[in-house]
Amino acid sequence: MILALDVMGGDKAPDINVEGAILAVKQTDNNVILVGKEDVIAAQLEKWSRKYKFPKERISVVNATEVIEMDEHPANAARHKKDSSMAVCCKLVAEGKADAFVSMGNSGAAMAVSLLYLKRIPGVSRPVISVPFPNINGRCIIVDTGANVDCKPEHLLQFGIMGNIYAKSVMGIRNPRVAVLSIGEEDTKGNELTLQASELLKKADLNFIGNIEGGDVPKAKADVIVCDGFVGNVFLKTSEGIAEMVTKFIKNSIKSNPLYWGAAPFLKLAMKKVKKKIDYDDVGGAPLLGVNGPCIIGHGKSNSRAVKNALIAAAKFAKSDINKKIEEEINKFNG
Repeated sequence: MILALDVMGGDKAPDINVEGAILAVKQTDNNVILVGKEDVIAAQLEKWSRKYKFPKERISVVNATEVIEMDEHPANAARHKKDSSMAVCCKLVAEGKADAFVSMGNSGAAMAVSLLYLKRIPGVSRPVISVPFPNINGRCIIVDTGANVDCKPEHLLQFGIMGNIYAKSVMGIRNPRVAVLSIGEEDTKGNELTLQASELLKKADLNFIGNIEGGDVPKAKADVIVCDGFVGNVFLKTSEGIAEMVTKFIKNSIKSNPLYWGAAPFLKLAMKKVKKKIDYDDVGGAPLLGVNGPCIIGHGKSNSRAVKNALIAAAKFAKSDINKKIEEEINKFNG
């Protein structure tokens, strides 16, 4: 696989992106195209080559003169910065010179640029950002987590179809349980959007189990969680905040009492195991489903391990031929 990486995207760019690319080529047989300002990339490669031995022939560089910043308006940046590192990555995929692209940059811009250069998969109304989320059995996937804040029931139906295909093809879940995120498990609970979306999902060729509440997501009651981007983003950000709060509570409790210090080494080992289960860096990024080319969008605060894993996820995405399956399933239902 040939993977294009937006070197200039993210809060810690370009350092962690180049290091992550090096880690990816060391661990896999994929090739990586580093896209960004050539002089910046050259300096980074020289810096990291002192620390790592890696197959340099599997890393190439493509120049991009512009950068889309994290705080820029997505649509404006996509339209006006046509030589941004993000745009050049998309063009490489559109032209068949790369199989997938990865960016840790502005997620809204990544979606806007993808729509501009890769276009929608035929039949898809709205692409969706889908985040793998930890639960007691492993991970589920939440669709949508911020791409579409105002939705119609038909959109949520397509989100469920696309999430179901990703869960099967990439996450290896044989018969994913699909559910709508709502305010109660009963069919009568929810707003007009969730009630109508549930009716549509019942009629689709899915293992639809109905509504679930926010607290049911980490309990592994469903594999594909369907919601609009507003609800999904609030759920995701709240969960991240709670995880940080609990971690700080535990650390502060240990520090507050000398009697706990003796148990600290054992607690540290246990916390490491817990952290590994919920660590976003292990996932790497969120797939953008519904555009005509594999794309993984990472967190702006990602480290090099997250970048490496995002590249690995992008290769898996590209190999699975998900987009063809999405087009077939969406058009089957539309037809």
